[in-house]
This record gives sequence, C-alpha cells and structure tokens, in this order.
Amino acid sequence: MKRYLARRVGQAIVVVIGVTMLAFFLQSLIATGPALARILIGGRAGLPQIRAFVHEYGLNAPLPVQYLRYVRQLAEGNLGYSFKLGESVDSLIAQTLPKDAVLVGASLVLALMIAIPSGVIQAARRNKLIDYVGTGISFLLYSFPYFLSGLLLIAFFAVDLHIFPAEAPQGPTLGQIFTHPVGLILPILTLGLGNYALFSRYMRSSAVDVLTQDWIRTARAKGLPERRVLLWHVLRNSLLSVVTLVGLSLPTIMTAGLVVEYVFNFPGTGLIFFNAAVTSDYPVELGVVVLIAIATVVGNLAADLAYAALDPRVRYV
Repeated sequence: MKRYLARRVGQAIVVVIGVTMLAFFLQSLIATGPALARILIGGRAGLPQIRAFVHEYGLNAPLPVQYLRYVRQLAEGNLGYSFKLGESVDSLIAQTLPKDAVLVGASLVLALMIAIPSGVIQAARRNKLIDYVGTGISFLLYSFPYFLSGLLLIAFFAVDLHIFPAEAPQGPTLGQIFTHPVGLILPILTLGLGNYALFSRYMRSSAVDVLTQDWIRTARAKGLPERRVLLWHVLRNSLLSVVTLVGLSLPTIMTAGLVVEYVFNFPGTGLIFFNAAVTSDYPVELGVVVLIAIATVVGNLAADLAYAALDPRVRYV
C-alpha cells in the first residue's frame, strides 16, 4: 500500500505540473511582456510604470524561464498576487475555500442521501411505476443546466412563494455565512439535485447488476427477508461504482459550483474566479486552476482507496 501511495502521489504531481503548464502557456497566447503588465496593473499605467513592472517580475524573460519561476513559486506555497484586488491569491483562496467546502460538501451529502436509496428502490422495483417515475425525474434534472435550475428555484421559492432568499448569505468569513443559514438552502439544493440525477442512475444500474448475481438468489433461497437482502447484500456491493464516481466527479462538482456561486452571488472561490475572468486577473485564474487540479488528483486517489475498502478482492501493492 505504501508503494502504491508513493506511486500515485508521484503521478499526481506530474498531473498538476501538466495542468499548470497548459494553463500558463494558454495565458501567454493572450498577452506577454508589456501587454501582460498593462493588463495586470491597469490600463492607465504609464510607460515608466510598465517598464519597471516588466523588469521587476521578469516578464521580458523567455516563457520557459517564466514558467519555471512560476513552478518554483508554487513549490514554496505561493500562488501569486492579484494586483487587481491588492491581495495574495493564497489569502483569497484561504478565505473562500471553507465556504466552498460547505457548499460542495452539503450538496454532495444531500445528493447521496437521496440517490443511494432511490437507486436501490428503483432497481428492486425495476420496470414498475416507481422506476419509471424515478428515471423520468433523473433525466429531467440531468438535462437542466445548473444556472437554469438555480434561476427556476429562485423564481419559484424566492419570487413567487417568498420562502427562501434569492441571494446567498454574504460575508468574508465562514461564521458570517452561517449567521443566515436559510440563504444556503437554494444554492445547496441546486447543486445537490444535479448531482442526484447523475448518482441515482449509476446506483440503479449497479444495483440491477448486483440483483442478477447468483449469491443474491442464494440469499433469498435461504429465506432472508427482502429488506435484509437489499440492505446487507445489494447496497454495499452497489456502492462500488458510486464511490468511484464521487471521486471522479469532484472536479466537475467544483466547476459546477462556480456557476451556482455566480447565480446566487455566493462569496466563494467560484465567484472570485468569475470576476477574475471578467477583469483578466490572471494570477487568480491560475491559482484556482491549480486548486481544481489538486482536487482532481485527490478525488481520484480517495476513490481508489475507498474502492479497496469496500471490495476485499481489490488490493493495491
């Protein structure tokens, strides 16, 4: 297991470096040198200011040299500096990441709490009315873009019924966000419903496959109650595909969270990424890209380890 973890960590480092390399050189296609300096420090900067900025930050160096300097900066834990906001990218992400963890984590838990039992029930009652209804709901939710789901929920629950606020709670800290928890319901529901649609389909498919196995028929032949068969035999073995999917879907959930945060004006990493894209704040954009890359490799590794814990036939060496 230690050798496997060391190998996967090495692979993760290579993936993150590859992502940063691609993002860095794609940014260079937009602007380099004095043009990039003018974007970073503002369009009203004079020529002496631009020359001083280019010289200080080495923007006149060849791109490979600039990239190696950026990688060394990342290795020191420095994600860069936002000249637009006058703050380091590290501090910006440190402020918003806990709020993202609440939004993504709560929506993921909500989706799994609904998707896992509904998927098993649909498999146990496949080709029946409850299965058709569940399939229709899943397809409907899966076909909705997150921004459309969010706007529909705002129109219904905030504008028509006045039950929940249309905007997420505001504040720079996590504690201030929790001072108005009702405002979190619609963003979490928007992200959770989309994830439920995906997870429930995989859960149903996996449960249907498990129900056709010989050992399930043996368990029923022994006289075990149907509830026990579903809970103790079908559920655990059906979770394998969903656990893998959760790990692989983590970056997708985070990027979907960017859209949800913009729709509900949620003060998280997604909102600062959107604002950075609008204002051409490239250090912030690169910092968020690195964060998503790290989340991707961590999610894959967590999925592999969870798969081994659930399936005793899988062993990593």
